Amino acid sequence: MAITQRWRRGSSAGEGSDPAGRAAVGASPQVRGVREPRRRGRPSLSIRDAWPLLLLRAAHPKQAVITALALAAAALIAGRPGREAAVVLAAVLVGQTILGWHNDLVDRKRDARHQVPGKPIAEGKLDPGTAWFALACAVLLVVPLSIATGVTAGSCYLLSLATGMLGNIVLRQGVLSWLTWVISFALYPAYLSYGGWGGTAEGSGPTVAMTVLAGCLGLGVHFLRSIWGLVADNEDGWTYLPLRLGLRLGATKLLALTSTYLVLILAAMGVVGSSVGLSQ
Repeated sequence: MAITQRWRRGSSAGEGSDPAGRAAVGASPQVRGVREPRRRGRPSLSIRDAWPLLLLRAAHPKQAVITALALAAAALIAGRPGREAAVVLAAVLVGQTILGWHNDLVDRKRDARHQVPGKPIAEGKLDPGTAWFALACAVLLVVPLSIATGVTAGSCYLLSLATGMLGNIVLRQGVLSWLTWVISFALYPAYLSYGGWGGTAEGSGPTVAMTVLAGCLGLGVHFLRSIWGLVADNEDGWTYLPLRLGLRLGATKLLALTSTYLVLILAAMGVVGSSVGLSQ
């Protein structure tokens, strides 16, 4: 009370009449030996945490780009015009993005439990609702892209995509985990061989040899993709074929055998493609 009255008297007498009073109630004076904490603004958000980039990371972009480029290149090698190969590239890129998002959404709790890096949904950085909305939008986009080169061709690719999504939910933990991969890849030659330009395009069916080799390629890709998660899958009690072989041979030998197998399959596809061809 005394300090307040003295400050009021000093204020009425003039600014310089009572410096002690002003010091007593001035704007936040520092106490000797104690530093006033600095005010901090809102923490700046990292560009890496922007939701478009988080969606990109959750889409398994490397696998998506490699698969899309491979099928587009196969279309060009088979004699398809550049505009058709471009549509194939776009359709497969969107389809693979859907598979990546779906996989991370299905596995988000499991990925969080095992602290799998590079999983923004499991890390809580990307809201699952945002990913589901993006996935739904991508489905609406992939359907017209798929049938843009023919209804039959597009139906084959959409069936392949549905089989891959089914593999994210069922069969993946047991001895038949390879089945959805084989079926999904075996439909790729049909997607390319039946394709043309426009929804009414109707090509010929794929050769049996190329279909079988594509399915075998899917088996190898399944093994290759599984190697990096063998430890976590074993902890969860999974019993699928790559894990069983990995426990017997070791991850290093399994990786070497899988890589050799894939090289041989790709070489066989090149020979069959140059001699028999893609379409009947």
